[in-house]
Amino acid sequence: MKTFAILTLGCKVNAFESEWYIQQLENQGLQHVDFKESADVYIINTCAVTNVAEAKSRQKLHAAIKRNKDAVICVVGCYVQAVYNENNEIAADIVIGTAGKKKLPELILNYSKTSSKTIEGSNNLEGIFIDDMVLKQFNQHRAYLKIQDGCNQYCSYCIIPFVRGQERSLGIDKVIENAKNLAIKHKELVLTGIHTGRYNDGNNDLAVLLRTILKEVPELTRLRISSIEITEITDEIIDLLRNESKIAKHLHIPLQAGSDEVLKLMNRPYAKEYFRKRIAYIKEMCPNVSISTDVIVGFPGETDELFEETENFIKETGFSFLHVFPYSKKRGTEAEKIVAQINSEHKKMRVQSLTMLSKNMYNVFKQNLINNQVEVFFESFSNNVLRGYCSEYVNIYVRSSEDLTNEMVKVLVTHFEDGELWGEIKGE
Repeated sequence: MKTFAILTLGCKVNAFESEWYIQQLENQGLQHVDFKESADVYIINTCAVTNVAEAKSRQKLHAAIKRNKDAVICVVGCYVQAVYNENNEIAADIVIGTAGKKKLPELILNYSKTSSKTIEGSNNLEGIFIDDMVLKQFNQHRAYLKIQDGCNQYCSYCIIPFVRGQERSLGIDKVIENAKNLAIKHKELVLTGIHTGRYNDGNNDLAVLLRTILKEVPELTRLRISSIEITEITDEIIDLLRNESKIAKHLHIPLQAGSDEVLKLMNRPYAKEYFRKRIAYIKEMCPNVSISTDVIVGFPGETDELFEETENFIKETGFSFLHVFPYSKKRGTEAEKIVAQINSEHKKMRVQSLTMLSKNMYNVFKQNLINNQVEVFFESFSNNVLRGYCSEYVNIYVRSSEDLTNEMVKVLVTHFEDGELWGEIKGE
């Protein structure tokens, strides 16, 4: 075996794990090639959050087999675990569910000796530990850092607790080790997990972790939280957000619905009034914070009136932007059993309505940044134009003769052009 290719589906946690696989195999002398090329080994890091994601996982498996029928085919992750749970089989050489992911590089290297199908994992995920994958670098300017896995919430629409298992967190010493490694080449780290806000290694919660990273990794310029539930944003975290300049002034807080009736059907752990008051408090303490959210439309039982309630709640709450998803029936979830399913045409119209609302809200938020100074982490340079994200998670463009990629630079936001913000580097 000389070459390997990997395809990653799904979340930032999968992206982190894929980077670790790449690092391990490259350290053993294998060459990483594009998934569209012929390779000796193919790895599909799968997703099962929707039936569409499962179908895409199968599609990519078949594409790899077709590309090179003699290749070693490896399938790992949530789709595999879903298949375990249903007692089905996957036509691949190495199959790994949620348990045993760290064995993948070793199994690949040993396959040439055994040439026999290997299945790692179990349909019993009780008591499994988080994989302590130590990463040296990431394949993009912002590095993801996995600190947590699993979920105990059991939202009625979600399969993740069944395929990821119970919540578990990486020990704080191991997180700091990873952060120090990544900070050598990456100025911004994104803390990620299946339930990032529930980080707790038995002694330290997320607020303690944030403070410890800031203290122990001074090379770091920006620390970002990938996603966090409203019930997990403690006063300590709000205080850090307010007072620590290195913590990104953006929170992605899933709402899912702005109707108590729908939230109850979803088994979400809050009522809309709690959500409203908590968002108002965050904005009061951190006036310039950007707050984005996830919304599911067309959930079973969501009438036109209940959707309108969600739409009005979003307008009143004032998010910076939305991620809008049509509800997708998922095998094995409680929501699948609800009789009052919504037809696809209604879902499509509701997605369009909230997508337009999101665009308008985002334009207003971006325009409010004009004449403000922001810190931009530049990620690309092309045709004398720099592009990067500010702390508030908005793209900023700057015309420049100098390539400042991977640098954090103070920028004065000057104007809004074709839907994007432009600025000037302070001092130029």
